[in-house]
Amino acid sequence: MAKLTISDLKKIKEKALSENALREGDRRVKVTVHMGTCGIAAGARDVMDALMQEINEAGSTDVVVTTSGCMGLCSREPLVTVEILGQEPIKYEHINGNKMRQIFKRHVLEGEIQRSFVLATGQEKTE
Repeated sequence: MAKLTISDLKKIKEKALSENALREGDRRVKVTVHMGTCGIAAGARDVMDALMQEINEAGSTDVVVTTSGCMGLCSREPLVTVEILGQEPIKYEHINGNKMRQIFKRHVLEGEIQRSFVLATGQEKTE
């Protein structure tokens, strides 16, 4: 395998940034609530309701909320991924409405990762 050059690394960085950009206008944060059937059965709807309520109460306009299907970690549901622009994604496990409120207030608004709920950090690698 050939050695990577500085130019190669810059291209890789630009591609990753463009693929992972959260901004559409003034978006700073993306929160994904994993809502496969296992997530829903474990309480993901309550998590989503709590998140939407917190966003509305805070008047946040820079947070985009998405949903996804199962991550294949059914025993860890409900799962939530928080992606703040310029930071590595954080995957939280066993989330309920109260934990979601705490994550929103402390992590999304104040930048303090709630380590006691963290399953993993970073992104999955695809090839």
